[in-house]
Amino acid sequence: MLVLVVVIAVFVAWSWLSYPAIGYWLYDVSMAVEAKLFGLHKIVVPITEMTVSTWQGGPYEASSSVLMLHGYSADKNIWLRFARHFVGQYRVIIPDIAGHGETGFKAGGGYDIPLQAKRMIQLLDVCGVEKVHVIGNSMGGYIAAWLAATYPDRIASVALFDPAGVTAPEISDMERHLANGHNPFLIHSREEFRRFYAMTMAEPPWVPGVVLDAIALRYQQQREELEEIFKDLRASPPMEPKLPDIRAPALLLWGRKDRLIDVSSVAIWSKGIADLRVEVWDHIGHMPMVELPTSTARLYREFLASQRSQLPV
Repeated sequence: MLVLVVVIAVFVAWSWLSYPAIGYWLYDVSMAVEAKLFGLHKIVVPITEMTVSTWQGGPYEASSSVLMLHGYSADKNIWLRFARHFVGQYRVIIPDIAGHGETGFKAGGGYDIPLQAKRMIQLLDVCGVEKVHVIGNSMGGYIAAWLAATYPDRIASVALFDPAGVTAPEISDMERHLANGHNPFLIHSREEFRRFYAMTMAEPPWVPGVVLDAIALRYQQQREELEEIFKDLRASPPMEPKLPDIRAPALLLWGRKDRLIDVSSVAIWSKGIADLRVEVWDHIGHMPMVELPTSTARLYREFLASQRSQLPV
């Protein structure tokens, strides 16, 4: 009987200790498999102060390139199912933005939007890309908009999916949390992560519970890092004064059920950008390229095609 109790105790302890590792393994392997299936390869790119981990794919000699920028606390993997629709025609570059994913974090490294945009220009320089179509979600949309306004000669077009950067007329669920002294991104437990995850998307794809729990643990382990990045992000200059400087063709897509950045932000972006196509989708949240990757890719392909059709003969 004692032997059986010891065996059960050892099994329970092993299961508890290995549970996060199993989730990490499943997540990392599934992302690597998807990337390979979609024709994307991991390439580490050295820039001035760091090395940037990227997914890259598509023909190197393609006449057009697309730069895809993820949001705060996310990583390059969120673009995989969206990017698969573009690697046949475009050179695709998807970085882990500084402080995120495999690019890594350095205390005091500087994570404000102008500096993050400058790093993206350095990335393009090293990759040999002179002009790019840039697309960004949330914080990535903020960076994309900053790039379009500040480096117009480098940006062929800009697409913004629920971007940060302006003050919404109506307060979001996230802003209510922040006003009460609670940052939903700074996770202390699995249960807290599950509540946060529910805020990010209205129709999230299915993810095994063991993977979600592993991601929750990563958030807990990176809480201090995410707090520093968030402070720099929130201290960044607002986009409103720079919106008229965006001259490239622009696409704005918003999920009406976005709980992180309220859909009322659309009015601010629309007022500021002259050449802007606006789409608001009723049944999605903050991350359309994750919730509806095929439909979102179709919209973006149409946007890119419309630019080609407007070129002079």
